This record gives sequence, C-alpha cells and structure tokens, in this order.
Amino acid sequence: MRKKERYEKILAWFREHVPVAETELHYENPFQLLIAVILSAQCTDKRVNLVTPALYEAYPTPEALAAATPEAVFEYIRSVSYPNNKAKHLVGMARMLLSDFNGEVPDAMDDLLRLPGVGRKTANVIQSVAFNKAAMAVDTHVFRVSHRLGLVSGQCTTPLSVEKELVKNIPEADIPIAHHWLILHGRYVCQARTPKCEECGLRLLCKFYVQKYKVREGSAKESE
Repeated sequence: MRKKERYEKILAWFREHVPVAETELHYENPFQLLIAVILSAQCTDKRVNLVTPALYEAYPTPEALAAATPEAVFEYIRSVSYPNNKAKHLVGMARMLLSDFNGEVPDAMDDLLRLPGVGRKTANVIQSVAFNKAAMAVDTHVFRVSHRLGLVSGQCTTPLSVEKELVKNIPEADIPIAHHWLILHGRYVCQARTPKCEECGLRLLCKFYVQKYKVREGSAKESE
C-alpha cells in the first residue's frame, strides 16, 4: 500500500469512528493548560487532573503564580513526578509571562520554548490545543502508534523526525485532532506491552499487525 493511500484510509477511519478527540487534561484557559501540560511530563493526565483544581484556585493568574515560591507550589503538586523541578518551572514560567509576554501565553514556537519547563512537545500541545494550530506533539504514544501503523518508517528514530513526517503527510486541517487520535489510540488500544489488536478497527491497515500475524493487508472496512 502506498503511503498516501495508507494515510487516507487511516485518517478516514478516525474521522468516522472518533469524530471528537481532545486532551484529557482539565483546563479553562491557555494559562491553565500550560500549567497542566508542564505537570504532565512523565506523569499521567489522571494524576495531573487530581492536583490542578486546588492549584488553579490558589494561583488563578500569572500574577498570583509569579508571586509564589517554588516551595509553596510544591505543596500542591507533591504527588506528580519530579515535583521540585516542576514547582520551579511553574513559578519561572509565570514570571516570564509577566516580564516578556504581558501576562499572556504566547502562541509562537520560539516564544513558548523560552518558557521554563517548556520543550518542543509541550509547545506543540499549547499551539495545537489552545490555539488550534497545525502542530503535532509527539509523545511516546504518538511515536509508537505512528510506527506500528506504518505512518512513519523505521528511519524516523526521533520525536522530531516523526513530527516532521506526520505534518508533511496529514492535511493541515486534520493535524490538531490527529494529534489526539494518535495519543488516545495509543493510550487505550495500541498499548505498549499488550496492544489490543483484536479490538482495533485499524488492524488490517497496521503494519505491525499484518507482519506479526501474517495476514493480508486490507481496508479499514474489512478490519471491523
């Protein structure tokens, strides 16, 4: 199957079967989303959602968070991974929002990357989710699913190379939701250790499944 056809069929399946896909992090504005995404690094969304309500209430604005100490913030996020570093990042991020961005979360990649605690993956999430830009954040789920489905080749060995390949081949209008399609598929179906292949409507379009079980590659319709 040619790459273009593979992308078309897989995206068509997602459009039909997962018409609504969005982040599972809880937030009400770009500032809260930025906090949540920084906290989500190497931590589950479920855990982050447990700590953010009290954190948002205590620090509802960049001004409030910038006036806090990392030690105070730590008490709200102690149950997430790497709470000491993340507490420092959150306070530093808020202070930079005030000093450099008039208290507003920027939408440009270069500006986002200047913020403490923000790497390329986090910046892409903010661009995609908060500003609906055609940005593709590549986490472990997106990396794994993209390779298994055959959307990217084995030569794509870094998150950045996977990001570039996906952005090149997915229609721009689909990129924001495609980010969530791949993440959620990896989180609930195409899991790392025990992928639920028999439950997957994409299995006959999946290189991993076709090669593992020596079956004939077919359409998404046939695989349901």
